[in-house]
Amino acid sequence: MLQARAWLPRTEGLVRLNFVRADGATRLSTLRQEGAGRVRFPRPADARDIPEAVLLNTAGGLTGGDRICAEVALGRECEATITSAAAEKVYRSLGDATDIAIQLELGDRARCHWLPQPTILFDGSRLQRRTHVDLAPSATLLAVEMVIYGRTAMGEDVRRGSIHDAWRVRRDGRLVFVDTARVNGAVADALDRGATLDGMRAVAMLLYVSPDAPARLDEVRALLDGAASTAGASSWNGMLLVRAAAKEGRTLQRDLQPVLVALGGRPLPRVWQC
Repeated sequence: MLQARAWLPRTEGLVRLNFVRADGATRLSTLRQEGAGRVRFPRPADARDIPEAVLLNTAGGLTGGDRICAEVALGRECEATITSAAAEKVYRSLGDATDIAIQLELGDRARCHWLPQPTILFDGSRLQRRTHVDLAPSATLLAVEMVIYGRTAMGEDVRRGSIHDAWRVRRDGRLVFVDTARVNGAVADALDRGATLDGMRAVAMLLYVSPDAPARLDEVRALLDGAASTAGASSWNGMLLVRAAAKEGRTLQRDLQPVLVALGGRPLPRVWQC
C-alpha cells in the first residue's frame, strides 16, 4: 500500500498576480500560472469597474498530497476582487494533507476583496491551509472564508478527518491578527458538542481590516440582526471580525452577502450567483 501511494498522481498549482496603478486605473502587471492553477478575468459590466480575478483549479478538486498556492500583490492605490470559479472540494486522503498556501500583499491605500467560494470537506479529508496577509497602514482588506463539513443536502458528513486552517495578518510589518482552527480525528463528534458548533456544519470568518472598520460595527450588527445563522461581530484595533455558523452552507452565504456588499461597496462577483 505504501509503495502504491508513492505513485499516485498529485495536483500542484500556482497563481501569481501583481497589480499596479497606471493611467488612473488598476492594471495587471504580472500573471503567472502553473500546473492546475489558472485565473480568468471576466469582462466587467462597466469598463470603469475594478478588475475581478477568478481563480480556477483545473484538477476539479483536491486530495491528500495536492498543493495549491495563490499569491496576490496590489500596489499603491490599486483595487481588485479575487474570487473562485466554484467551491473548492477537498476529498478523502490516504494519509497526506492537502496543502493550500495564500499570500496577499497590499500597498498604500490599496483595497483587496478576497472573496473565494466555500471550501467543502469530504469524509476522510485532510486539509492544511495557511493565509498570510501583509498590509500597509492605509490599505483595506475585505476577506471571507467559509468551510462546509459535508454537503447536508446530499446526506454527507465528515465523520473523521483533519483541518488545520491558520491566518496571520501583518499591518506595517507588525502582527495584528492571528487565527487558527484545528480539528483532528473524530470531526463529527467534535462539531456536535455544544461548546463547538452544536451540530452545525457550515462556518465562516469575515475579516475587514480598514481605517474605518470600528465605525462600521453597528452597521454590520444591524445587517446580521435576524439572520438564520448564529453570527456575531466585534471590532478592535482597526479590524472588524464576523464569525458565523449554520446548519448548511446556503444559509451561511445568504446571511453574509449583505455584509460583504455593504463593506465592499459593490455587488458580489457574478460567479457567486452561478
